[in-house]
Amino acid sequence: MSNNGGRQELQKSLNMKDVLALAFGTMIGWGWIMLAGSWVGNGGTLGAIIAFLLGGVMAIFVGLTYAELTPALPLAGGELVFSYRAMGYNASWFTGWMITLAYLGVAAWEGPALSNALGFLFGNALPDLGVLYELQGSQVTGMFLLIGIVGAIVMTVLNLAGAKSSAIFQTTATVAMAIGGIAFFVSGVATGEVENLKPMFTDGQGLVAVILAVPAMFVGFDVIPQAAEEMNMPLNKIGKVMIIAIVMAATWYIIMILGTAMSTPGDVLSGYVNDPDCVPVANCFAYALGSPVWGKLMICAAMCGILTSWNGFIVGASRVIFSMARAHMLPGIFAKVNKKGVPVAAILLVGIVTILSPLLGKSALVWFVDAAAFGTVVAYFMVSLSFLILRKKEPDLARPFKVNAGIVVGILAVGVALFMATLYLPLYSPAPLLGIEWALVGGWIVLGIILFIANKAGANGKKSKAEIEYQMFGDEYKRF
Repeated sequence: MSNNGGRQELQKSLNMKDVLALAFGTMIGWGWIMLAGSWVGNGGTLGAIIAFLLGGVMAIFVGLTYAELTPALPLAGGELVFSYRAMGYNASWFTGWMITLAYLGVAAWEGPALSNALGFLFGNALPDLGVLYELQGSQVTGMFLLIGIVGAIVMTVLNLAGAKSSAIFQTTATVAMAIGGIAFFVSGVATGEVENLKPMFTDGQGLVAVILAVPAMFVGFDVIPQAAEEMNMPLNKIGKVMIIAIVMAATWYIIMILGTAMSTPGDVLSGYVNDPDCVPVANCFAYALGSPVWGKLMICAAMCGILTSWNGFIVGASRVIFSMARAHMLPGIFAKVNKKGVPVAAILLVGIVTILSPLLGKSALVWFVDAAAFGTVVAYFMVSLSFLILRKKEPDLARPFKVNAGIVVGILAVGVALFMATLYLPLYSPAPLLGIEWALVGGWIVLGIILFIANKAGANGKKSKAEIEYQMFGDEYKRF
């Protein structure tokens, strides 16, 4: 255990390969195997590619603010730390609370996603073990709960084993997913026809539908700052790895679009997209090589994406909770680390949430995922704003990775974050947040306000600014 003068610290055990796998694996997830076909259908092949190029550019603007701030303040908590440095305690608390919602919401969804993936893989051969109850129109079966709960326990235990064990798993699963995806792309290009790429464009409405779906596909690079304190690599390379991960994600989505479009005629592809029993990319792989076995292998590869995303968001959520507790924003138990430098209580809290979440069924969890996405873009806005403030407030802060034309980039990043936020409003988005989802966001904020007031009224509220500064930044980065 690392305990520097009463300040709990995490161990440095992650190398550059680990960090790249953490970011890329967390971003990719499961969505692409289900959605690539609809992207092609809505926007046309070239339209969908352009949408993801635009999405990658938008993500890079926000990513550049993270890329500069993370090596400048390489401490667990990421967004929490940046916003505290720029805007103080209250803004930091709010930012930390919203990014916690983001990570917990997505982590909670991964167990049910794994249940669905195994259902696609084994079909009727997988017994449902009986319908236990129905919630929000979704039947909760014994097998659904078993897979989700066991998966959550395994992922929690993996993270309790230490950051390096988690990183080894992340790298292995990410490589397995990449092998499957590349095999699909190569087979699609080799066996498909150029004619299948048509239509290259559809109409403006279809293109907008793809563009609006794109930002959510890049969420995940932001887990890098959460693990910054555990990185054993040159600081000036952290920012570069983050941008490389975003470029890799954009490239991944584009080659999945090309593989999907070229491998399968449009009428066949639309049939896969509209069939709820199909996994479109997997079905395209099976079509390209003429055997359902290849489709099953594609589902196995994509399931690795569920696990890498799950693992990444457990890392992210637990490190934010740890950092908030270390800075006396949450109960101190969550700031304790064991002899391996593992924040045990913080990981257990996240683990309990993910273990219990399958009890809510599939439908209810969609609400949490959508609410979590809104929490993410709020955090993006706060980090972009912090970037601009710190450029003016602390121009002499050591920045191992410094963004050129920083003010322009920061302004564009703020604009991108605001645009992303509007996607959840009933203005022009085809899928704004529902009333129940806004209620979840509001409820989370109200819970945060209650905890904030209780924290201020308790022992933590009596800590001096100097003590909080030290706990947040340590001796190396504190200002006073």
